[in-house]
Amino acid sequence: MPMNKVSNDSLEKIASEVIGCPLCKLSRSRKNAVPGDGQLSSKIMFIGEAPGKNEDEQGKPFVGAAGMILNQALEKAGIKRAEVFITNVVKCRPPNNRLPENDERSICRQYLDRQISLIAPKIICILGSTAYSSILGGKSIIKNRGKIMEKNGQKYFLTIHPAAAIYNKNLRSVLNNDLFLLSKEIKKMEYDKRTSLLDYIADETKL
Repeated sequence: MPMNKVSNDSLEKIASEVIGCPLCKLSRSRKNAVPGDGQLSSKIMFIGEAPGKNEDEQGKPFVGAAGMILNQALEKAGIKRAEVFITNVVKCRPPNNRLPENDERSICRQYLDRQISLIAPKIICILGSTAYSSILGGKSIIKNRGKIMEKNGQKYFLTIHPAAAIYNKNLRSVLNNDLFLLSKEIKKMEYDKRTSLLDYIADETKL
């Protein structure tokens, strides 16, 4: 089952805690923590690896080169960035963009779990291997990209990290195709929900 929501919690409260968080060594090297960006009502949640240089400077996720690639892929798939929530496994930039270490991922996980609990997205889009291994314990994102998985009542969609397409332009079409599949899945979920509701109303009127 999905996690229970934390009482009296909010995205604003989490963001405030993240911005002032002193719990791991990344807090000593960051310029700005990057809590995430988006709406509480978001149906899709995107989770990447960690903030990069531009994100660290601006305090917002996916605003650099990888963010531009993600924005283009979202637009092609008919997904509005303003209607999704985007964040990372860790909320502060690792020095020189190294991989987040296990203790950093573990310490930051409390914030991510609370965000997921509050938003309760219809589906979470995992961006890249680090997010895949951190959240689902997976290994090969390339092998499993484009797939939908379910864990504890929450659906996940797997795809590459947009940063992978910065130097390998062939991967841009991979990301574009995957997000198109994600868009189709969301539409299908909404159609199934409407159909179930109509069936329920029809049954009720017969009583």
